[in-house]
Amino acid sequence: QGQLVESGGGLVQPGGSLRLSCVASGSGFSFGVMAWYRQAPGKQRELVAAITSGGTTNLADSAQDRFTISMDNRKNTAYLQMNSLKPEDTAVYYCGATRRRYTSARLAYSLYEYWGQGTQVTVSS
Repeated sequence: QGQLVESGGGLVQPGGSLRLSCVASGSGFSFGVMAWYRQAPGKQRELVAAITSGGTTNLADSAQDRFTISMDNRKNTAYLQMNSLKPEDTAVYYCGATRRRYTSARLAYSLYEYWGQGTQVTVSS
């Protein structure tokens, strides 16, 4: 049974950067799509970015021009580079993945089969 483990979260000042990593361990298979979601206190979980194994990406409006998602297929690892961070980016960031192959990175939340435990990102001065 595969597991996802996120890392790279922490406390950063507004305007700073963080790089999140999501590693799949013990899976023995590759993922077709990996994604980052986030959930702030009192709010619903929302998509930040998703990427297919073919490199097609989908970024939320809030992430455009600031965040970059990438995926290392050989390592079954996804990354989220976050620049120009704002206080409203504060949330727990979750990694999701599916084994199924899609040409589009615009997937419904329910299609992700695997989830990590999340990593806290806090943007504050």
